[in-house]
Amino acid sequence: MYKEKLKKIAENIYELPKEGKMLVPVRLYVSDKLLEAVEENAINQSVSVSQLPGIVERSIALADMHSGYGFPIGGVAIFDLEKGIVSPGGVGYDINCGVRILTTNISKKEFLKKRELILKEFRDNIPSGVGVKSNLKLSDSDLDEVLNTGVNWAVKNGYATKEDMENTEDSGSLKGDASKVSQKAKSRGRSQLGTLGAGNHFLEVLEVDTVFDEKTAKVFGLNKENMVIMIHTGSRGLGHQVASDYIMAMEKEYGWKNLPDRELICAPIFSKLGKDYFSAMCAASNFAFVNRQIITFQVRKSFEKFFPKVKIPLIYDVAHNIVKFEYHLVNGKMQKVCIHRKGATRSFGPGNKELSKKYQKTGQPIFIPGSMGTFSYILVGTNDSEKISFSSTAHGAGRLLSRHSAVQNINSEKVHKKLKEKDIMVCGGTRKGFVEEAPEAYKDVDEVVQVSHDLKIGNKVARLKPLAVMIG
Repeated sequence: MYKEKLKKIAENIYELPKEGKMLVPVRLYVSDKLLEAVEENAINQSVSVSQLPGIVERSIALADMHSGYGFPIGGVAIFDLEKGIVSPGGVGYDINCGVRILTTNISKKEFLKKRELILKEFRDNIPSGVGVKSNLKLSDSDLDEVLNTGVNWAVKNGYATKEDMENTEDSGSLKGDASKVSQKAKSRGRSQLGTLGAGNHFLEVLEVDTVFDEKTAKVFGLNKENMVIMIHTGSRGLGHQVASDYIMAMEKEYGWKNLPDRELICAPIFSKLGKDYFSAMCAASNFAFVNRQIITFQVRKSFEKFFPKVKIPLIYDVAHNIVKFEYHLVNGKMQKVCIHRKGATRSFGPGNKELSKKYQKTGQPIFIPGSMGTFSYILVGTNDSEKISFSSTAHGAGRLLSRHSAVQNINSEKVHKKLKEKDIMVCGGTRKGFVEEAPEAYKDVDEVVQVSHDLKIGNKVARLKPLAVMIG
């Protein structure tokens, strides 16, 4: 049992020293309160990650950590380029599941008058749920261009502005290779561009409840008078199939007997299979960026029907499940490494060359959604996060109950009543999906965010309160 072996080395930092087959120590960034809810299996997964070839410095789990596939959700690890590996389990099946937030010039009072009508427009224009199909028809060449160029395709076809592209992580365009994505994956994704999906994916309209950092909020375009919009979804069936395809291929090529967990199937970074997976993952990530962009296009269209002069600029779009090549501190020196973020948000601070000009002085916008009945947060990246967490922080509240446990223990009528009392209007989803995503199924997002803020791996800028929620 690893949990009882954890040592508290500082406030909100627990460590499991290297032992046995561990190549590096495990470090958990959690408060005492959050640690109580951490499953033993999630810690076991962090330990398994610490045994992967080429891992350096430490295996990290963030404040929203819980059990996942292979890596724990909230897991971060960096790998040496010569000895390291790339693992689909360190990304997950929902490749580039991410969040974007848009601002508006619409007041709360104006929005509430049209709230029900706008939610209906969302339902009409943005398909949601398992296996839903988009109204957007893609040719083979269009789909390949989406996979290869990401948001560039959306700009070219009138679904995005250049400002949208500039305010998306990596400009919404990674070095994808459509030829490394199977026909089965393409067939699953072809009809899903511009769809929300199901599970924990959602579209919300929120008010800015509290501003903690006025100067940064102003740069982000936030103020307490106007509504904001949050979109959370990923690469849909295409990304899921890419993960499945390469997990099977890596198991066939390399096996797993030398690994601590079959779910950590992997390949050397620069092996043919490793490079092919990375290219396919980048292609699926591009699909996810474009998916959120098409939804943004439909959101703008829905608002324009009722507010012809509305302006809805994009603050930023951040990826949660992804592998990147970045420079990070290894033994006190900056070194190019392969970083896996699984349910974690990049947290670059001021001056980072990968940030757009707009955010060079502030640092990167970070979004940490709560659940449909709780607050969500906007944070900003810090330079301290490099030394602490490889420029990473949490990506959400983190599940407290499994989906099965939520269905067994949460009463949907009571959840509906509580949301109504809070004046939160919800549409979409099934009864089962609604209960699975109930606020009671998640950890305390306020606590998760406070850990990030106190550790200075993502500082609080603003708190958001939901008023209208469309769930998948």
